[in-house]
Amino acid sequence: MQPFRILIADDHSHAREGIREILEEYNDFLIVGEAKNGEEAIQLTEELMPDIILMDINMPVMDGLEATKKIKFLFPYVKIVIITVSDDITDLFDALKKGAQGYLLKNIQSDTWLEHLRAFALDEVPMSKEIALQVLTEFPQSKTTKEKIPLSTREIEVLQLVAKGLSNKEISKTLFISEHTVKSHLKNILSKLHLDNRVQLTNYAFKKGLIE
Repeated sequence: MQPFRILIADDHSHAREGIREILEEYNDFLIVGEAKNGEEAIQLTEELMPDIILMDINMPVMDGLEATKKIKFLFPYVKIVIITVSDDITDLFDALKKGAQGYLLKNIQSDTWLEHLRAFALDEVPMSKEIALQVLTEFPQSKTTKEKIPLSTREIEVLQLVAKGLSNKEISKTLFISEHTVKSHLKNILSKLHLDNRVQLTNYAFKKGLIE
């Protein structure tokens, strides 16, 4: 398997250096560039076509939230993971609304950091219970619509568990199916609904009244 191409966007040189030191020890990640602000991140994304951007929030010229929004519009395939020292739910949820796949706290252990980054790369990261609750607050349940949900019974079950914040592993145990089958269901669900990530899936589930 080809290594995941990583772009680091952080205005602090020591932070970029620390991330580089962690990732360079592993063959499944390749750092292709570094940006000091959001504008540079956009430019380098176009030039280097990374698979994943590790994006700091507070940067000069253009912050990480605005850069995330613009990059996801221009390059929707790119995964963006917010890197931060704060677990402020408001900032993190704002980043998710703008298209980020999730976040990593800078101060967690490097092995845990790598485990989570691999999960982001493979689309296996669940939404936290806090974020799921924020989605419910942000997107009030709409009135029931007569529009048919284009999902099978099993796919609806998977969608409901995703919206409750369960990981792929937890879903597989709950439904007594393999993690590979869960991943296949998720790919089909995202494709059928024309959605990109778990935040959007959760929003959809609440709007369709699939979550009590």
